Amino acid sequence: MSSFTSLLEKKLASLEVPLAVQLPAGERVGALDARVTLRLRELSALARIAAGQVGLVAEDHVEGRVEVDGTMRDLMRIAAQMVSENPTRGEPGPAPLRWWGALTRRSRSKARHRKELDAEQVQFHYDVSDDFYALWLDPRRVYSCAYFRDAGMSLAQAQEAKLDHICRKLMLREGERFLDIGAGWGALLLWAAENYGVEAHGITLSRNQHAHVNRLIEERGLAGRVTMELRDYRDLPEDEPWDKVASIGMFEHVGRARLPEYFAKIHRLLKPGGLLMNHGITAGGTRNDRLGAGIGDFIERYIFPGGELLHVSHVLKTMSEASLEPLDVENLRPHYARTLWAWSDGLEANLERARELTQERVVRAYRLYLAGSAMSFEHGWISLYQMLASRPSGAVNEGPMTGAQSPYPFNRAYMYR
Repeated sequence: MSSFTSLLEKKLASLEVPLAVQLPAGERVGALDARVTLRLRELSALARIAAGQVGLVAEDHVEGRVEVDGTMRDLMRIAAQMVSENPTRGEPGPAPLRWWGALTRRSRSKARHRKELDAEQVQFHYDVSDDFYALWLDPRRVYSCAYFRDAGMSLAQAQEAKLDHICRKLMLREGERFLDIGAGWGALLLWAAENYGVEAHGITLSRNQHAHVNRLIEERGLAGRVTMELRDYRDLPEDEPWDKVASIGMFEHVGRARLPEYFAKIHRLLKPGGLLMNHGITAGGTRNDRLGAGIGDFIERYIFPGGELLHVSHVLKTMSEASLEPLDVENLRPHYARTLWAWSDGLEANLERARELTQERVVRAYRLYLAGSAMSFEHGWISLYQMLASRPSGAVNEGPMTGAQSPYPFNRAYMYR
């Protein structure tokens, strides 16, 4: 025990935010003026803290083996310092072992992204409780990265700015047919229909989201212009292609092995010359599909089962191989850090109500997930990209410029007018 406590004391002394650890018998290790205290109910957590396995410590908290006194912001500053190695590094070792690991991951990825499993995994996350999500999301329940066009924007304003940013990038026009793959609680669908006059159709695998959006469609008198369907993207019919397609915060659930199939499907769903907005979280490293230090394993178990992160370079390569031409790529990583801190602060302000709406272990998991994700975006361990692409029409003189092969003007000015 003394070797562990000695190692722990040394680690705690190096932290910027004072931390104390209280052992099961009551002994305290660390700062006397601690801003965060970890109270251990079981000694097994001690080695995990000393080793910087923050994901496993988070699991101990969810399962009640470690209690936390202190703010999420202070806790995450500590967690970032305690991580013992770069969590984006990927698999170390000689090339043959890395090759075998990649092959194994691909096989596992394909198996875990069968239709029935994807539906179960999406429902595990999104069907926790609509009222629980409403506690900390904006009024439109936009559950993806906001766009703080102006520094003083509130979360609600930044989410509306994001919806409009996407619609502008896609050059939505009245009367166009617009498809939203993974439409969430319907914010983009409704914004596009009400502000840009499109005929909008969304799909989701979440029963709660499906019911919520269909209620909104009726309440807003949009029946006939907006539809929402409980359907897997792989089952979408291809007989009547769409002018524009958006996939916002969805492709993280597709998986590495299914990504070529995903982009090939979108290619078939788009009209020649049509535009795609693919917006989602990407890996900070080029070789890892989840974060190290136990962080990715924590998210897999408690938050997003089946989620896989890919580096933006891999996504663009796969997109291009599906004959979709990348047109504009925008990194919004700091925007997502700010979004997540806003969500975290919203949950922290409503903890009593959150515990009434769902289980204590769910509340604990989401407190750590939201704050931990904000910290991970701040450190560049994960990122967020908007990738605008087209299905080229093959018509050399189509569009505003010779050879455009789509309505895209090959000039960003139109996005910001």
